[in-house]
Order: sequence, then C-alpha cells, then structure tokens
Amino acid sequence: MITAEFHRRGRDAILVPIHVRPEDFATLVPQLKRIANLDGLVFTIPYKQLACAHADALGPQARIVGAINALARRADGRWVGEIFDGIGCVEAFRRAGHSLRGRGVMLIGAGGAGSAIGVAVAREHPRRMRLFDIEAARSEALGAKIARVDPAIEVEWTEPDLAGIDILINASPVGMLEDPRLPIEVERIPPEIVVFDAIVKPEPTRLLELAARCGCPTVRGREMMHGQIGKVVDFFAGEEPAG
Repeated sequence: MITAEFHRRGRDAILVPIHVRPEDFATLVPQLKRIANLDGLVFTIPYKQLACAHADALGPQARIVGAINALARRADGRWVGEIFDGIGCVEAFRRAGHSLRGRGVMLIGAGGAGSAIGVAVAREHPRRMRLFDIEAARSEALGAKIARVDPAIEVEWTEPDLAGIDILINASPVGMLEDPRLPIEVERIPPEIVVFDAIVKPEPTRLLELAARCGCPTVRGREMMHGQIGKVVDFFAGEEPAG
C-alpha cells in the first residue's frame, strides 16, 4: 500500500519487505542505514520499541509512546523516528463512524502498537480505559502516558473484561498468522461492542470472525493501515507530524 501511494504521487520509490530475525536486528539495521538509496524503514512487531535505539531523533508521538514504526533519513543525514499506528487506528474509527469520546475502552496489548493506540485513543477523550498486557509493567507505563494526555480518563489495569465496555481493541500479536488463540477468552461478545483488531493477517482474524458472528460492528487492521499510509509517506517526504 505504501508503494502504491508513492506511485500515486509520482515518486520513484518502492517499499521492499525484509525478514529480519530477532538475533540479527541490532547488527543489521545500522548496516541497512548505510545503503545510499535507502530513504526510510518501516518496522512491525516485535521491533517497534527496539527500533528507537537506531533513531537520531524522535517525533512528538514517538517521544510519548517510546516506540516507532517509521524511520526516515533527512537531508542532513539524521534518522528521525515516528509512530503512526495510533493515528491510523483513530482515523479508521473516524472513517467507520464510531466515536471514541465518552466511551469505555478495553485495550489488550501495551507494546509498541498498543502504546501508540492507547495514547491516540486517549486524545479522543474516552470515559474509561481498561488496559491489559502480559507484562504488567507495560500496562502501568501506558497508564502513565494516558494520564499525561487526559488525567480525567478513568484508567484500570485488569484481565480482559467486557463488562461496561463499548469498544474492544486488540493491539497484541495474539491471533496473528497461524496463532489459533483469541486475545480474550469468551464465547460471545455483546453485539453493541465495537471490535477492532490491529492484526492484518489473517484477514479476518479469529477475533473479528467471532465479533461478526455475534453481530458486533468491526474495524479491521487493514483499515488502520489505510488510515496511516498517507501520513507515513508524508513523513518520508520530510513532513513532520503534529504533536
């Protein structure tokens, strides 16, 4: 989709997928940055937080979240990192006609993508945000970031729970590719709950299949990607996102 957006704008550029193993990440990225005609990198799970170490500077979103999914080479040779997952998620909800203001949100996953989504959702001023991550410290750190954005939001740290919730967001990798698990172990989801899954493959995910069977409105990870593609391409072109 990024390549298509480059071409739509008349830019002579492509995005090339690269499979990097965890044990190679720290040594490979500095070598990639030496490629003369490489203008940027896009990171996905599980590298969004680790990638910060390879940026000379962080954008306003990344400074709060502590993770990046885009790293761009600037004209002066510096590499600047920013994260667009949260921006894309909120845009996907907006395009689908679902307001976040005043709602109760259950957010599963507080890693790079989850933190970005949590911060961006907080800027929409929901009433309550429940947070869960298998690493409790990450949930607590995200709660502190949410409090910086809007201290009026009621923040809870809890196991995944749908009671009193209007919106369910999965920002964890549970259910990705061949993973058969659900991020929340339930047989049914109340039909009034809007369900979002940040995972793109498989499409639909098991969570979204369950939500559809239960009659829930759904928002897909691909819609989040569409919501951030233009912003990412702007970033590679030198435009800095607003704080």
